[in-house]
Amino acid sequence: MLHIHNETILDYLCLPYRRADVERLYDFLLRNDTFRFSCLESGLFPASSSANNDDASGYQNAWVRDNVHIAHAHFFWGDRVTAANTTLSLMHFFQSQRFRMEQVIKNPCVAADPMKRPHVRFDALKIKEITQKWPHAQNDAIGYFIWLFSKMGKEGVIEIKETEIQTLVDVVRYLNAIEYWQDQDSGHWEEVRKVSASSIGTVVAGLHEFYDLCRLHNFFDRSFFRAFSINKNYLTCLIKKGEESLHTILPHECLGPDSATRRRYDAALLFLVYPLNIVASPMASIIVSDVSTVLKGTIGIRRYLGDSYWCADYRSLFSPGDRTDDLNEKIKSRDTYLTPGEEAQWCIFDPIISCCYGMRVLTGGKNEDRLLQAHYLNRSLGQLTKGTNNVMALQCPEAYFLDHGSYEPNDHVPLQWAQANLRMAMHWLELTANP
Repeated sequence: MLHIHNETILDYLCLPYRRADVERLYDFLLRNDTFRFSCLESGLFPASSSANNDDASGYQNAWVRDNVHIAHAHFFWGDRVTAANTTLSLMHFFQSQRFRMEQVIKNPCVAADPMKRPHVRFDALKIKEITQKWPHAQNDAIGYFIWLFSKMGKEGVIEIKETEIQTLVDVVRYLNAIEYWQDQDSGHWEEVRKVSASSIGTVVAGLHEFYDLCRLHNFFDRSFFRAFSINKNYLTCLIKKGEESLHTILPHECLGPDSATRRRYDAALLFLVYPLNIVASPMASIIVSDVSTVLKGTIGIRRYLGDSYWCADYRSLFSPGDRTDDLNEKIKSRDTYLTPGEEAQWCIFDPIISCCYGMRVLTGGKNEDRLLQAHYLNRSLGQLTKGTNNVMALQCPEAYFLDHGSYEPNDHVPLQWAQANLRMAMHWLELTANP
């Protein structure tokens, strides 16, 4: 059964879609501002376009992870200018983080303090650090950055300056210094530190793109590379360590010694399938199947089983400032409020699964793949908001949570990452729809 929150979308849903159906649906969503993005003069996207400058949620700030996904999505559907601006703004920020990388390279023990690692959440307007304590040990965010910048460089979307190449070299040296293939980080969900496949895989994807960029532009011959012995063999070995670790962990997310660090199912693994494309079939099929069978809810998809973030009655349980605070230190107490099966159901995953099936269709997939591509897009469209005094209609929430017995959008509407994923799934449908 398909759950539809805004019934005005019903007249536009199809199974399967033809090209004219896609155009009609896309026009309807454009007219209702579903794909209206809020990009700041800095070139960056705040997590939510509805957050005020002093919002207690912190969603007015920029997350590296979100901005990479949003920038890549814009590139994918043809907006190279926006993709370039966001990519260069992220580089501007990471250039300010070189001193942190250098400190860790000199003494890897420094990385034990997340605040002394390169920051991955920062002021979106000023492109500067935020002093608030935060779990910045997020290797996936570092991997996403080098993946995006290298890809945009390969595609000719940006022109790469010498200082930018030096920053990328520092990123690579930093990843080697922390031994990313066995480093405990807070990962996609910024929680308990553990060795996570989704973080390792993201770094591996980034290093592959960087390697290809260096070969394309003969960067290995540059003096800055030679000064630190960064050559083909260095990168190949660094990539191999990550791939070997992935082979050991997948299809699990993590294989730690206790319940907090051992997890079989995690929706973050989807990103290794798309857009990173770093796992091949049959592992890609296993990951998509795991998420769509074990983590899928009636409305959206759980991040993982036992996730207490936005658990039932979250608004009543936590003040606005506590809802998105440094979750790493508070997760144990927060977990006590969760009833299994009442995890929040997120809106960023269904469109990614739709994209995964879209890729299969383009590579000679079966008719079933075409139907599943449309099904998961329709689930995403069903998540669009009804509209209230505080929330516009047909917007993409971050997640739905149980609020006094019924599923409602959480505080972060629209979430720009969710918008980007839905728009990207729509573009995949444009590519695969029959005439």
